[in-house]
Amino acid sequence: MSVDKSDSELGQRDMSGLLDVLIRAGLILALVMLCYQVFAPFLNLMIWALILAVALYPLHQYLAAKIGGKQGLAATIVALLGITLIIVPTAVLMSSLGDSVHQLIIDVEEGTLEIPAPREAVAGWPLVGEKLYGFWYAAYTDLPGLIHSLQPKIGDLAKTALGFVAGIGGGLLLFVAAFCIAGIVMAFGKAGSRASLAIFERVAGKAKGAEFTKLSTATIRAVAQGVIGVAFIQAILVGLFLLLAGVPWAGVLAMIVLVLGIAQVPALIVTLPAIAYIWWKGDAGTVAAIIYSALLFVAGMADNVLKPLMLGRGVDAPMPIILIGALGGMAAAGILGMFVGATLLALGYQIFMGWVATRDGAKASAPEQAKSTGS
Repeated sequence: MSVDKSDSELGQRDMSGLLDVLIRAGLILALVMLCYQVFAPFLNLMIWALILAVALYPLHQYLAAKIGGKQGLAATIVALLGITLIIVPTAVLMSSLGDSVHQLIIDVEEGTLEIPAPREAVAGWPLVGEKLYGFWYAAYTDLPGLIHSLQPKIGDLAKTALGFVAGIGGGLLLFVAAFCIAGIVMAFGKAGSRASLAIFERVAGKAKGAEFTKLSTATIRAVAQGVIGVAFIQAILVGLFLLLAGVPWAGVLAMIVLVLGIAQVPALIVTLPAIAYIWWKGDAGTVAAIIYSALLFVAGMADNVLKPLMLGRGVDAPMPIILIGALGGMAAAGILGMFVGATLLALGYQIFMGWVATRDGAKASAPEQAKSTGS
């Protein structure tokens, strides 16, 4: 009877302990969910701020060393410089975009929009030739009637375009706020670095914690510089050269170049037709047309030079791994997904290769152990 009683008491203590664990886990889960709900409206802002802080921290440290180690002042300079470099060129291109759209609306309303006659060869294009030729011919012969027949679709397209422009404006405000927060993060960068290291060591252990921290930081910088940075620089260059050359819709074309650059599609798809337009229009002199053509061609090829220099630099993972992770992440979750996808794939690659190296090491040590046993 005493044995049964002790077993019963032991079972009750185990059940009580299990119940305590479940209650604590439930409370922790509820706390995590509540914290997430409170933090969710600021999640994108904070992620962008952390990405900008990690990407710009080397520049911040360089400036801090030049001004006597003043971390706060260096962070303020970097933040203001970043806001200026993003807002000013983007505002110029957005102004060009707005002027182009406004002029298009005026031309459509007044009936002064001229559509060139379609070529007969267009009808021979496979799959879409006949439909494209018919639509083009209708626009050439009776543009007001075509617009009237497409009125519902044009209204939906206008709403979509308005939402796109509003999204760009919201994105600019998001970047301004993110740069401000990134400046605060960079000012306390050393404390943040220690906290990140402590988190990785807690998750992956002391042996791998420092390695994973370094890999994550380098991957974020590689994607920021090699994908986003290169695409942004190329879009700004192409947009400004298009404005100088007097090519219409320069702002729209610059936005297309930015999207193509992020998607790793050559910008020559935009610049080569723009060069053809400059020569076809004939408004510029021969020397000016040659200069504009050279500038646009070089700007369209700039990613081929910048990308190998900036993508994958300092990352202990092959460049194709970073690029595949960035593209896959962008396809799954947009621009933020580029950083998350590249970082996760780089970490996964390192973990897998570490596992492979461990297996190879075990196989290599087995003959040595057998030899020492035999001796």
